[in-house]
Amino acid sequence: MNRVWTVLTVIAIALVAAMPALGDNYLLRLGTMGAMYAVLALSWNVIGGFAGYPSFATAAFFGLGAYTGGILQGAGLPMPLAWGAACVVAAAFAALLGLAILHLKGHYFAIASLVVGEVLLEIATSWTSLTGGGMGLNLPIIRISIDAQARLFFWSMLTFAVLALLMNYLVARHRLGFGLDCIRQNEDAASMVGIDTTRYKIIAFALSALFVGGAGALYASWVFYIEPPDVFATLTSVKPIVMAMLGGAGTVLGPAVGAVIFLTMEELVWRNLLSIHAAALGLLIVGLIFFLPGGLIGLLTGRRRRAAPKAKGGAA
Repeated sequence: MNRVWTVLTVIAIALVAAMPALGDNYLLRLGTMGAMYAVLALSWNVIGGFAGYPSFATAAFFGLGAYTGGILQGAGLPMPLAWGAACVVAAAFAALLGLAILHLKGHYFAIASLVVGEVLLEIATSWTSLTGGGMGLNLPIIRISIDAQARLFFWSMLTFAVLALLMNYLVARHRLGFGLDCIRQNEDAASMVGIDTTRYKIIAFALSALFVGGAGALYASWVFYIEPPDVFATLTSVKPIVMAMLGGAGTVLGPAVGAVIFLTMEELVWRNLLSIHAAALGLLIVGLIFFLPGGLIGLLTGRRRRAAPKAKGGAA
């Protein structure tokens, strides 16, 4: 990010952080959702934008984090520690998963990553003694006022969003970002010039899960009740991709910008089109690919998308 973009980012974060002063719980709810969307989109951007691997595993990481946080809180662990544990569990799971599926490319990797969420959904539904099964899992209620709860979860989710943004910035400036960019452009050539592509991809996949797991745990604490179809929903994997493409996949700020625009569209338009919500998402993806390949950031800067989720060795 150059100096202008850095200043604009700081101003935007400050304006969002000032929302609690308005005293409107509805706006705080929207702010919390927007921050959560930003976490999901920015996290996906590390593997899908910088590395170009079309991951659909976001729902798996989010649901795993939600249940990790919920179970640990039910066992008596303080809420912040449960959120931190969820981050670690999600990242560790992603690293192990990466060892198994990151050798796949293109649509093969996309399908494999999507299936993981469905497998975890079935496990959460069947493991009644631990997760509550299909009946869901209740979390301990926080003994503070509604207004205080709204501010707590808003600030907490915004903190995760800022950390995810900082992660993108550091990755883009680090040799890891350079290696991922080489992988996106030509993985075989990157391997030939000495880049450890397997290690770089596993690190990127783990980073893409780190804060998503925490956001899932925070979401569970926020709503006090979770069930498998909610936290492992396929749309949780699709929405971050749309947000990142809308703002500019492979850029530092693009996914966050796309998250804000997506939330606005969702609140103003799609809540009135529930019956065709999935179709509307599909049309938006097609439109972005054909008419706005670089996202809004790419349009503003005159640059093409740095890292669309292109296929490796085959169709996307």
